[in-house]
Amino acid sequence: MQTYDVFNGDADGICALIQLRLAQPCNSILITGVKRDIALARQVPVDAPARVNILDISLEKNREAVDELLAAGCSVLYVDHHFPGDTLPDHPGFTALIDTQPTTCTSLLVDQHLGGQFHHWAIAAAFGDNLNAVGEELAVKAGLSSEKIEALKNLGVCINYNGYGATLEDLHFHPADLYRAFVKFEDPLDLIASEPAEWQKLREGYAEDMAKGLAAPVLNQTATSLVVKLPDEAWARRVSGVLGNELANRNPDKACAIVTNKADGDYLVSIRAPLNNRTGADDVARQCPTGGGRKAAAGINALPAAQLDEFLNTIATFWS
Repeated sequence: MQTYDVFNGDADGICALIQLRLAQPCNSILITGVKRDIALARQVPVDAPARVNILDISLEKNREAVDELLAAGCSVLYVDHHFPGDTLPDHPGFTALIDTQPTTCTSLLVDQHLGGQFHHWAIAAAFGDNLNAVGEELAVKAGLSSEKIEALKNLGVCINYNGYGATLEDLHFHPADLYRAFVKFEDPLDLIASEPAEWQKLREGYAEDMAKGLAAPVLNQTATSLVVKLPDEAWARRVSGVLGNELANRNPDKACAIVTNKADGDYLVSIRAPLNNRTGADDVARQCPTGGGRKAAAGINALPAAQLDEFLNTIATFWS
């Protein structure tokens, strides 16, 4: 029976799959894409029963495809931390490890599922998902030095950075290729020490794009919000998510958003709830039909230009 691994192209999705496949080696078919490409389950064929593992993408956005897979005789393992919808599939072939608490992520759920076999990968993913306090706590409990903690943080952030872009062409690496390069290492600290070419390129690209992002103009700022605007350029699309995390870390009492111009005149939006009140980002995003995400971090794929002022008002008042 064929196995399909369906996963988000960000740090959490990649690190979750790395753990799963290190524990359970398998020659699976990989289905992934840019971070915002979450309607991935529909890419799994339904012409024959298969084993399907779905990691770090919203069940709500993939429910119809999952129901079709189950009806076709597939077994589905679903691990995620996004809003799953009002109900879960009631089917013997469906297994769910879903937790929407803002202090967890998919890689941490896989880590618990596997009994901590590849714990350092879960810590890197937590940092990549901007769960810095969680990552720090887990790393300290694991006995890691401050140098190693910082190394895992940098790796997680850079893997996450690679997932952002409007298309795969915006990325430094296709997420499936990055997974294949990094799954060779049982411990991400060994990867960092080995300095593979993929890691060097990610680290250098992140530093260059982040410098540009931090110099971007402020679109709007209030006592409770900060919104930065980026141009319609590949570097801006790559850095939008991690820039949002960085701004949130620097402004823990403010909701932060990155508004990026799109070629069609709409805006791509990344939203971060205040670090000191990690909830509500998904509620703000879902006010737009193309919005979604989780409590602490969410996004809008296509915000119409005519609704920009309304969005700025919403993010300025939602947490006030």
